Amino acid sequence: MDPIAHHAHSPDVSFDGGELDCGNGLLLLIRKHIDPLPRGGLLEILSSEVSVDEDLPAWCRMTRNELVSWTKTGRQRSFLVCKGALAERTVAPLMPAAPMAMAPAVPARRREPVAAPPLPELAVMGIGSWPRPRWMADTMHAYVEGRLPEQAFHETADDAVRLAIAAQEKAGVDVVTDGEQRRDSYASFVATRLDNCQLIPLTDLLPLVDDPEAFEAELRALDIPAGEVRHPAVFGPLVRSRPLVAHEVDFARTVTAKPVKVALPGPYLLTRTMWMECISDQAYASREALAQDIVRVLREELAEVLDAGATLVQFDEPVLSEVVFAGAKNKRSFMCGALSESLGPDHELGFARDLLNAVLAGFPRERTALHVCRGNWTPDESVALSGSYAPLVATLAQVRVGAYLLEMCTPRAGEMEILRALPQDARVGVGVVNQKHAAVEDADAVAARIGHAIDLFGRGRVLLHPDCGFATFADNPICAGGTAQDKLAAIARGAARFR
Repeated sequence: MDPIAHHAHSPDVSFDGGELDCGNGLLLLIRKHIDPLPRGGLLEILSSEVSVDEDLPAWCRMTRNELVSWTKTGRQRSFLVCKGALAERTVAPLMPAAPMAMAPAVPARRREPVAAPPLPELAVMGIGSWPRPRWMADTMHAYVEGRLPEQAFHETADDAVRLAIAAQEKAGVDVVTDGEQRRDSYASFVATRLDNCQLIPLTDLLPLVDDPEAFEAELRALDIPAGEVRHPAVFGPLVRSRPLVAHEVDFARTVTAKPVKVALPGPYLLTRTMWMECISDQAYASREALAQDIVRVLREELAEVLDAGATLVQFDEPVLSEVVFAGAKNKRSFMCGALSESLGPDHELGFARDLLNAVLAGFPRERTALHVCRGNWTPDESVALSGSYAPLVATLAQVRVGAYLLEMCTPRAGEMEILRALPQDARVGVGVVNQKHAAVEDADAVAARIGHAIDLFGRGRVLLHPDCGFATFADNPICAGGTAQDKLAAIARGAARFR
C-alpha cells in the first residue's frame, strides 16, 4: 500500500510512537491502545521510524487487523489501523472501552476470616489447572478481547468450575482446586486483574527475542497457538485494586465442602515474565523495583486468600528449572514466559529465594506451598527441561514454605532421595502420575511410588498429586478431562492402600 495525502477516516484514538521500532516497544504500545477499542475502532499510530513502513503492515496481516491507510510527510508517518476489518465499523462514533485491567474495580474489602479445613495426611489433590471446555475457552477469548462483559464471563466460568470440582470429587481427591477455569494460563491471567497491566499476544513479542524465527518455530513445534496465548505487559506502577484469586476461592467454597487449594504465580516468575526492558522500564527503574511491587501485591493477595478460607495457597515457580537447566547464560526460552534476562543461576536462585521469603514472611507457614516442575506446555517429554533437584534443593530448603509440591513421576525429575535435604518440618508433595502421558498409570505402580515417599519422609509429611496441572494454557490442555479424572482416581486408589 502506498501512502496517501490524507486519511479518509478520523481515528478514535491516536498516539505517537516517535522513533521506536517494532522490536523496541512499538508493538506493545500499539497493543495497549488497540485492545480497548471495539471491533471496527480506528487507531492512528504516529511514527518517525522508517522500518515501521514494512513491519507494521506485516503485523497487521499477522494479527488480522486492517491497515486502512497511511500518510508520509518528511520523516513523519501516520498509520491508520482498524481493529479487525473496516467493514465492522459502525456508523455511530466509537468510544474506546476502558482496558479490562484498568476497569473500575471492586474495592479491597476487610473480611472476617473463614476457618479453613485442615490438610489431611496423605492428601490427594491436583496441582491446579483442569482442562477447560471448548465453550469456556471461547468465552475467555471473548472476555479478554473486550467482546463479553465481565459478569457474563464469570457466570459462564461458574459453570465450568462446578464441572471441574465435580470431576475431582468423583475421582476421590481430598483437596480440590477450581481448575483455574477463569485463567487464560496459570500465570498470565494476573494482567486482567492488576491495574496498569495488560495481556498481549505472544506474536507481539517475537521482535523482542534473540532469534524470532527460532522462537516462532519452537512455538509451532510445541503446538502453542502464539496468536492466542497472551503475555502480561506492564505499562505503569502495579496496583491491586481487586483480588487476583480470592474470588476463585469464594466461589469454590460454595460448591464443595472439601478443603480448597488455590495457586498463585510466584514472585520470581512474575518478575521474569513482566520485566521487559523496552516497556516496563518506563514505569520501573529496574526489575528489582518491579519485584518490590510484585511482592507487595502478592502479600496483599495472600492475606485475603487465607481469610477467604483457602486451606493451602500454592506459589508456582517453574522458571527456577529454567534457571538451572536451560543451558547458556542469558538464553531465552518459551519456558513459562521467561523472556527477560537471567544473570546466571547463583544470582537468580538467590533473588528468587529472597522474593519468596519476602512474600511469605509473617503468614502461617503450614498453609503455604511451593510448586516446581520442568515445563508443562506440551505432552512431548523430549522438549521439556530435564535434570534432578540437586542444583535446586539447597535453594528450596531456604524458602520458608510449609509444603513442597514437586514433579517426581517423570524420569526427567531424577531421584526422590534428593528431597530428603528439604526441611524436616515441611510437608513433601510428590508427583505420582504423569499428566503428560495419555495412559492412566497402573494402581500398583502408583502405590509403589507412594510407599517409597512414605519410607523417605514419613506418612505424616507426604502429599500426593500429579507432576503438574492438566491444562497450563486454556488453548493447549495437556490431556482431556476424562483422563485427568482417571489419573486423580488412580492416585486416590493408591493412597487408600496406606490408610
